[in-house]
Amino acid sequence: MKCESAPGEGRKLTAADYHMTPEKAWKHLCTITRHKMKVAEGCFQVGLYRQGLLHDLSKYSPVEFLAGAKYYQGTRSPNNAEREATGRSLAWLHHKGRNRHHYEYWIDYATRPSPGFADKPGLVGCKMPGRYVIEMFMDRVAASKIYRADAYVDSDPLKYYEQGSTRMFMHPDTADLLEKLLRMLAEEGEEKTFRYIREHLYYRQGKRRVFLEQRLQEDPVMRLMTDKLSGHSRHVREADG
Repeated sequence: MKCESAPGEGRKLTAADYHMTPEKAWKHLCTITRHKMKVAEGCFQVGLYRQGLLHDLSKYSPVEFLAGAKYYQGTRSPNNAEREATGRSLAWLHHKGRNRHHYEYWIDYATRPSPGFADKPGLVGCKMPGRYVIEMFMDRVAASKIYRADAYVDSDPLKYYEQGSTRMFMHPDTADLLEKLLRMLAEEGEEKTFRYIREHLYYRQGKRRVFLEQRLQEDPVMRLMTDKLSGHSRHVREADG
């Protein structure tokens, strides 16, 4: 979506070229809410209920929402438009410091070399807990579904990942797990990938380890929440179709 006062062709857009309107604010609200619902649907299917509910809540805060509405694009993240117009995205800087499913949250400073990881002191990616890598995977899948819409295919999240230089900022173990899931999604589909996640993650409850699938079967509240969210998403897809 082009800004209302788009300049002549060839001139770089600046912050002054973008304006927030009620229409853009509404569309941005719909976009981030649809994205949040898709991430929640995926998280619920693999047992990450709390993360599914809390995912991206900071996007509704003033610093993130107002910037998102002003730089709303419709086909890509408004953070990119803000970066291009101002040289940085304050919305993103706020967001990445409050959401642990972003690998940028886990970037720290190494004080000495670490064999096989950091060749010299400097910024390095810390190893992310597995549950946040899974949420990051769900986040990437949902974003591809939102922006690609009817053109989405299961290989889109992997293609987007390979276009960037993300790996160099991640801990090797984190990058390996994310790439494994993205490649599995591209080659074997969503159902098999989600099943793999369910069968290889578990919750630690005291001294017991309970597989997520078993937890889902045993907890009627969680099962009801998953059924309701899946039903809602199905109705939304049918309405969009």
